Amino acid sequence: MLSLSIPTLETERLILRAHREEDFRAEAEFYATDASRFVGGPQPEHRTWRMLAMMVGHWAFRGFGFWALEEKTTGHYMGRTGLWFPQGWAEREIGWTLMNHATGKGYATEAALSARAYAYDVLGWDTAISQIGPNNEGSKAVARRLGAQFEKTYEDPEYGPIEIWRHLAPNALENGGMEAYA
Repeated sequence: MLSLSIPTLETERLILRAHREEDFRAEAEFYATDASRFVGGPQPEHRTWRMLAMMVGHWAFRGFGFWALEEKTTGHYMGRTGLWFPQGWAEREIGWTLMNHATGKGYATEAALSARAYAYDVLGWDTAISQIGPNNEGSKAVARRLGAQFEKTYEDPEYGPIEIWRHLAPNALENGGMEAYA
């Protein structure tokens, strides 16, 4: 049996942990709604289950991936954030998806800051992007709060137009964002 070592991270309000099968129900409910349109939905439950299994498998193939977000005070599943670079992806990415009940509370920014710090400090990344649908204003707002800047739009063969938002390089973060992007 394959054993994965997925680190657990903590922020002020969240535990970033490995996905568990019980996270599936919240994901399936989310993917049954139009709110999932920016991340490949809506989609049926069997595809949602496969998508969660793919996220766990990403850890095995790449040594990094998405964490499940658990609210510390309640133990509720809030969504996911993490590091993503599947075959055919433009560059290594920092991504986030929140369940409908978790939006508008700053969880995506809080979790993505922790994921980016892991990418830069532990994995040694020197840059990262976030891919965002042109009409996804919520994710664009998160990217701005993270200090990312719009770089370009490209035509993804599966998803159509996608915006690339470039995160500050580690040295720019250390210097308060005053240095150029990587």
